[in-house]
Amino acid sequence: MTKQITVYIVSDSAGESADLMIKTVMSQFTGQDIIMKHFSYVQNQQEMNNVITLAKYNPSIIAYTIVTPTLKHYLDQRAEEEGITAVDMMNPLMGVFSQKFQMEPTCEPGQIRKLDEDYFKRIEAIEFAVKYDDGQEARGLNQADLVLVGVSRTSKTPLSMYLANKKIKTANVPLIPEIPPPPELFSIPGIKCIGLIITPEKLNDIRKERLKNLGLTGPANYASLNRILTELEYAQNIMKRIGCPIIDVSNKAIEETADIILDLYNKRGSFA
Repeated sequence: MTKQITVYIVSDSAGESADLMIKTVMSQFTGQDIIMKHFSYVQNQQEMNNVITLAKYNPSIIAYTIVTPTLKHYLDQRAEEEGITAVDMMNPLMGVFSQKFQMEPTCEPGQIRKLDEDYFKRIEAIEFAVKYDDGQEARGLNQADLVLVGVSRTSKTPLSMYLANKKIKTANVPLIPEIPPPPELFSIPGIKCIGLIITPEKLNDIRKERLKNLGLTGPANYASLNRILTELEYAQNIMKRIGCPIIDVSNKAIEETADIILDLYNKRGSFA
């Protein structure tokens, strides 16, 4: 026998998690007439009373995800008074987490949306860093939150990815004497750029090790000290022209350099 049931989905946030769960449960009761009605961002007792009034005169269930303690208590109390079935879809699991972590939940609505937004911003920044790595697609420099410049092997790429995981869209441009920098590099504010320098001796060691890892053991201009001195002088001239902050990465781990960049980024208003 087919019955018509109205499910009132009530939340002090968007109610998306309750909506998905209700649909999952509904799929197990095929052939039944189930109507869903949403009440999102419920913030006070009057709005809760409106739901109670509707549910009172229909075969219904109130399914809710409410984290605000006073609202949750009020709904539970009113539903019991009116003989309405109200199902708390969050509190049992919240209680288990609270017990395991030995702490009380924040009870702030809308946190899952904030987490989702953070996640997608991070993914967007990572995709940006990959797309605009090593001077690719110079047109993207204007869209970057931050642009790293420096000679080869100054950790531009790993720094770009590290910063991307902090939701900062980072591009990087290699400075090579034989290849002029893209014009876009000089059209963005110098404050949005960070120059990376390194001592000649340290870069010489890094490049020699790089060549060894590639199986190239003979002499190579790439790792010669004269070549390195030429590149570093050229790079510093470009950085002065841009007018950007310069960081010496010689004896710094990626995390240390990134912390310096993040400090600059935050102090200077996200390089706006």
